[in-house]
Amino acid sequence: MTRPSPQKRGARAVETLRAMLGRPSGAIGLTLVTLHLALALLSPWIVPYDYASMDSTSTLAAPSAAHWLGTDHLGRDVLTRVLLGGREALLITGTATPIALLWGGLLGVYLGLQGGWRDEVAMRLVDAFLALPGILPLLVLITVFGTGGAILMPTLAFFFGIPVIRVARAAAHEVVARDFISAARARGHRPMSIVRRELLPNVTDTLLVEGAMRWSWMLLGFSALSFLGFGVSPPKPDWGLMVSDARVYMSLAPWGVLAPVVALSTLIIGINLTADALAKTLGLDHSRKAVI
Repeated sequence: MTRPSPQKRGARAVETLRAMLGRPSGAIGLTLVTLHLALALLSPWIVPYDYASMDSTSTLAAPSAAHWLGTDHLGRDVLTRVLLGGREALLITGTATPIALLWGGLLGVYLGLQGGWRDEVAMRLVDAFLALPGILPLLVLITVFGTGGAILMPTLAFFFGIPVIRVARAAAHEVVARDFISAARARGHRPMSIVRRELLPNVTDTLLVEGAMRWSWMLLGFSALSFLGFGVSPPKPDWGLMVSDARVYMSLAPWGVLAPVVALSTLIIGINLTADALAKTLGLDHSRKAVI
């Protein structure tokens, strides 16, 4: 099978992006994701206060001209902490997601090509992992090895890469039966050469959509860990940690909970809308729903 040149791949990427922007779901999703990424990059220079600065005379203050989203129980500016709260989550999950996609995708495609007892054993192990409550193995590893980006990143990449194996394997099965795979085997190509040259280019679209979905789930998992006290360490701001700290005072100062929840929700919605538009643009949505 002839591999497209870098120029053709670039032109296809641009065409796909334009098609996504032509859909309301794609335009809204990409706008939300781009806005969050821009705020994460620019927030250290645009926040009005130091995220750790406390004011005992202004605790749980309502939104005002001085504090647009009010203050928390320690008198810290909520807007500042919300703007900075997404940086760590985006950095860790934005790095862990491609790693999860890479190792899970490669292993899944390889198993889809090889089949046999290796495939059976590997998929039973995948089933065993997927049968566990999602956050339980994460908590076990983090409790044993500690928190911090150096631990969270590979841990998230490993556990969220496991479901990718099943998706990549299923996508590879649809390609393995084609004639050009049989021709590559007849020419004596090694399995990894067939995976790299023949299979991966034909399952990339599926893996891209799966990667977008995994990113949203990983963000939720990371925020859940922070909420439980196993993610970002205080006083560093994080949306999950902010919700955990402010939930006790929600009846008095609901903005402390609502602000990070809205920030996380809009990011997740943006990623999911982007993934939906990407799937439809690439022709991976086979339902009969109306195009949105």
